[in-house]
Amino acid sequence: MSARPNHARPPVPDPAAQRRCYSAGRLHESDLAPTWVAQFARWYEQASAVAAEPGSALPEPNAMVFATADTRGRPSARTVLLKGFDERGFTLFTNLGSRKAREAAANPYGSLVFPWHALQRQIVAVGGLEEVSRAETAAYFRSRPRGSQLGAWTSRQSEVIGSRDWLDRRWAELDARWPAPEPVPVPAFWGGIRLVPETVEFWQGGPDRLHDRLRYRRIDADDTPADTSADEVRAGEPRSGEPGTGEHGQSHADGRWIVERLSP
Repeated sequence: MSARPNHARPPVPDPAAQRRCYSAGRLHESDLAPTWVAQFARWYEQASAVAAEPGSALPEPNAMVFATADTRGRPSARTVLLKGFDERGFTLFTNLGSRKAREAAANPYGSLVFPWHALQRQIVAVGGLEEVSRAETAAYFRSRPRGSQLGAWTSRQSEVIGSRDWLDRRWAELDARWPAPEPVPVPAFWGGIRLVPETVEFWQGGPDRLHDRLRYRRIDADDTPADTSADEVRAGEPRSGEPGTGEHGQSHADGRWIVERLSP
């Protein structure tokens, strides 16, 4: 009598056994650029170079996790794509009726995480949320591929729909309404959200879980935190026991930035 074939599924991997040792490098205070935006640009350029390599393990360096919360503090998070950054903050675009946009309007505070696992790095930004201007929205919308423009009109983002067929039929209807090369108008219900950072943390994985975490933190002129003395803010000197705090103090129109080392 022949043995019956074994159709048992292989065991599920143990998450606790999948740890890796981080050894890509260190992050010292002396490595940092003078401003958070210059440091982000530096790391983003490096991540983009890795992404351009054939078979890269980091295919989309502009992918980021965007976290918001409703007025009751219930959080939600999703992966979105960065569409621009400058001294004002980080910008993404979305349907303004989506969950993230509704939460951003009702509770305008959020966080972004860039999970660059291939580089053993992550960047975490926390700050206020604001809607970008309609002029900036229109300029970006017109730069999108035509199919993506029609997709913005098609999607009732975050709403329950009956089927995938409904999406395909709706897209075809809109394609017929604005046949190429006729321009697709900018939807009034579509726009940009900018995260205006109060902190931007640069995280470099280290051996034995002793990671390097250096954080730029904004100190408004009229809002000195209780854990930072006025003398330290003015002088930009490290706090006792916290090497590097204030070493890269910068002045901006909206306040002053200091650098802090966080325990891993």
